This record gives sequence, structure tokens and C-alpha cells, in this order.
Amino acid sequence: MPALRVLVIWPPQVLSYFNAGHHHLIYSVADYLRRQPEVDQVDTVDASVESRTWKEIGDRLHQGGYDVVAVTNDLDGVDGLTRFLAYTRQLAPQARVVTFGRLSGMLPRLFARFDLDAIVASGDYEPGVAAFVRAVGEGPLTAGALPGLWLRTDGGWREPTAPGGVLLAHDWVMPDVTEIPYHAYDWLYRDDQNKFHGIPGRRELVVPVARGCPIGCAYCEVPAVFGKPERRASVEQTVRYIEESFAALPFEYVSFYAPTFTLNRAWTTRLCDQLARRGARYPWTCATTVHHLDAELVALMGRSGCVRISVGVETLAASGHAALPWPKRKGEDAVGALAAWCERADIELNCCVIVGLPGTTVADAEAAVARVRALGGRVRPTIYSPHERLDPMASVDALALHNRQILPDGAFPEPVERRRAYDIVFGREKQPTRVGERVGKWRAGPASPDSRP
Repeated sequence: MPALRVLVIWPPQVLSYFNAGHHHLIYSVADYLRRQPEVDQVDTVDASVESRTWKEIGDRLHQGGYDVVAVTNDLDGVDGLTRFLAYTRQLAPQARVVTFGRLSGMLPRLFARFDLDAIVASGDYEPGVAAFVRAVGEGPLTAGALPGLWLRTDGGWREPTAPGGVLLAHDWVMPDVTEIPYHAYDWLYRDDQNKFHGIPGRRELVVPVARGCPIGCAYCEVPAVFGKPERRASVEQTVRYIEESFAALPFEYVSFYAPTFTLNRAWTTRLCDQLARRGARYPWTCATTVHHLDAELVALMGRSGCVRISVGVETLAASGHAALPWPKRKGEDAVGALAAWCERADIELNCCVIVGLPGTTVADAEAAVARVRALGGRVRPTIYSPHERLDPMASVDALALHNRQILPDGAFPEPVERRRAYDIVFGREKQPTRVGERVGKWRAGPASPDSRP
């Protein structure tokens, strides 16, 4: 079998928003491929984050001599795919092209319209891309279909023979931090008015700890892409990666990347204990639900270095609860209690609020935002994106509207209401975060896990 050269790339795109954790799929896939015997070289490019020009992309494709190009897809990044594929076919005609990402995990049939050779439709991205690379190395793609992959043949598209492979947590390859363009991440996180996940002015280490989620929110892609059962890295694997990464580069805090970080309480408790034993040297943030937190756990998280907890409040209106799974149906009392626990633990509370959730009004969203701010919390607003309406036959422009920033058709038809809705999402925030100051103090170092600076 020949030694193959592979390019893993996020194509040029003006990003709707930025979460570094979403972009780490490039580096996880690349490092996994490097461990495969048929692979000689893997290059990575996040053209969207690094503001690469099309000329630079052309240079890379023309000079790289790639056998396989693995291109990511995302919920609203499809609009640049046609141009990228045109460049690839012209400048790297020998390369076979596979796409993988969140959107193909939800709607693989959509990508059958593009000039691709394969689509990772199910399973984890790493084994899906690796299976295609292996098939390319073995010869013409005319044999049987592959699990989790749509393959294009002379007779059309061949659907998967079975679901794609799923990795156990101990088989995950943690991204190589020396390969990731953190300087670009810093720039994207620089303005708190964007209300992105990161902390302005502080260097973030993303630590992927879990895949899958059983909660089942209709507006979330995680169960469709990674499954409902949760898989979680061990505490030892997690702490080792943090320590090695901080030794390699000047990180200032950790962002734990998991759909529901505190879903496994015993795991969370063990992790907090390990971090506290190390003197709480690593400030950290996470995302979870109100349901999976209590006073004791929040206090423990604070003592171990947690500086921000993000939760999906979504709405405080009972009329919107029918659109939520039962663990998300929380009212003002539950959120108020959480805010008090966070205040006592010196943790910033970051609350996601959905504008346009079925059953709610603009006034409901405004009330939720006002209440969170009154409790001292930070608001991260987003617009309801009805993933159940994703249509493989829809235009690229229509698909781009599923980016959680543009109201879907029929939502708030009155111009005044639409203006109020967009004021929540795009209006100026008068209470910017101050958690960066906490990171600086916390990083300067409590002497023991039981004291705060």
C-alpha cells in the first residue's frame, strides 16, 4: 500500500461565530490519521480562522501532492464549499475528497449535490476519514460500500453498509497544541461584545472530555452526530493533557469541551479533587445544565479553579417548556439559586437564552435577559434554529440561515418585534464580562485549594 499524503482543512469562510472547541475536529482527525500505517504525511489548515486567501489555498493544493483532501463542513459553512472543491479539482486533480463535520452528520444527503468522493455520514469523524483514506490506498473505490460513509461511484452515490465507527474515550487522540493557531483564536476572542465562548485577553486551552448527550434538545446536533450515550475521557487522561499542554505553551485557563460537563457527577467530583490537589493552578470554564448542578458541586468546582459556568437557561417562560426536554424546564427560582451558589463560589454565571423558542414571545426573551442580568449573570443570546426543518434539497442560502443568528421564516412577522429580537442578539452589551480579571488573579496562584486570592 502506498504512503499517502493528506490535507485536513476547514475551507475559507466568514464565520458566523467562533467556538474553538468546534474547530478542534481538524486537529483530532489529523493526529488520528498520523497513527495510521498507510499515512505518510498530514497537513492541517484552518483557513477560516487564519484568514487565508484563496491564493494561499491554491498554493497549498498545487504544491502539496495530496492523495486525499478531507474538508470539514459546519452548520453554515456550506456556501464556500463549491468554490473550494473547484480549486481542489483544478489544482490537485489526483486527490480524492471526503467531507466530515456537524452538518454531514445530521444531513449527509445534502452533500450528494457537491463534487465530492465521500461523505462521513455517521460515527466519529476520525474513523470515518481514516476508513476513506485506507480505501483510497487500497485502490479504486469500486468495491463494497463502507460503514458510515457515502461513496460516489460511476453509478451514483452508494449509501453506507452500516453505521460508522465510534471510538472509546481511551482511543481519542488529544489535539497537538503546537499545531493549533492560538494566536488567531486570541484575536477572535478579543471582543466580549461578540459574546463568544472564550475569555477576551486570555489564552484558552480547549480540553475535549466528552462526546454524546442523552438530554436531546431539538436545536442541538450532538445526539444526531455523536449519539445519546455519553463517552467521557478518564480523569487521568484529562489532567495529563492539561499539564502537558501548559508545559508546552503559555495557556492561562482551561475550557472543558463537553455537551453537558457535569452530567457524570462522580467524574466531575474526581476531576475537581485532582485539580484542587494540584493547588488549583488551572482556572477553568465549562458548559452544562442548571439541572446537573447543586450548591455542593458548585462550591467544589469553585475551590478547584472554576471561574465560569455556562448553562442553557433557554427561557424562563413556562409557555416555552414544551419545546424543551424536561431537564431544561427551569424557572426563575432554579436560576436564582444557581446564581447565588456561583456568587458564593466566585464563579461567573453565563446563561444562554434562546430568542424565538416555540411557545415564547419577544417579551419572554427580554424578560429572561433582564432577570439573568439582575442576578449578576452574563447573557449569551442565540436565535432558535429549527434543525428539524433542515432539508437536503434546500438552497445553500437557505441552509446558511440555520446559523442561530437569523430568524427563521414566520418568526415574529411584525417589524417591531423582529427589531426587538435582533436587539437582544446584536445589541450592545452594557455589562461586559470581568472574568478575565479573575483568571489573572487565580492564575497568580492560590497557595492551597481551600483559599481564594
